[in-house]
Amino acid sequence: MLRTRVIPVLLLQNGGLVKGEKFKKHKYVGDPINAVRIFNEKEVDELAFIDISVGINGNEPDYTLIEDMASEAFMPIAYGGGIKRLDQVEKLFLLGVEKVIINSEFHNNPELVKECSKIAGAQSIVVAIDVKKNLFGRYEVYTHNGTHKTGVCPVEYAKKAQLYGAGEIVLTSIDREGSAQGLDLDLIKKVTAAVEIPVIVQGGVGHLQHIKQAVKYAGASAVAVGSFFTFHGKHKAVLLTYPAYQELENLFLD
Repeated sequence: MLRTRVIPVLLLQNGGLVKGEKFKKHKYVGDPINAVRIFNEKEVDELAFIDISVGINGNEPDYTLIEDMASEAFMPIAYGGGIKRLDQVEKLFLLGVEKVIINSEFHNNPELVKECSKIAGAQSIVVAIDVKKNLFGRYEVYTHNGTHKTGVCPVEYAKKAQLYGAGEIVLTSIDREGSAQGLDLDLIKKVTAAVEIPVIVQGGVGHLQHIKQAVKYAGASAVAVGSFFTFHGKHKAVLLTYPAYQELENLFLD
């Protein structure tokens, strides 16, 4: 297992895999079960799935699909999307999910994270923080797939997540998501300096050096990657990829 986790993150929408840019313009890129099989072959240590369709329309998570993905996967699966209640979290663990990712509901009801952490352990509970710069250049937390601005500073939000029992944070720059222009190192530094729990970062990876920069120079504990592992070439042909184990190990040696 890699000392520094590099985690493919895959978006689900209506049962299929999609990918977009800045939380918009999502297009279909494949079948999630097939994606799990591909990443099995590439010996990925961990996979994350976020369902962007259930949180908006209020539906329950697609438990059948989640169970199929978890049973197919050789690696631990993290799942987020539409999680609002403790019984949903308990069901997800029974289906084989190793970690649950709670996003908008943490803003609405932070007690949910505390309850889940008590039952499952903090290591299994992740709070997702989606961030965008406002017109004045200040960072602000957004919820509901980036459609609702909260007016909350991500540093204070991360501290609150830690206080309420989150074992990890997934920090996403909406402005960088799908851009391949590099992660927002300034944002990452601010958040990682404020909390003691691991911070997984995503949004903007375009080559392996971007991953190294986030870990070595900004304090990220792990990096989640979407487009860089999904598209290939200037025409963005769909091709699920993952670097060789030794390539990632060497990335963090110097």
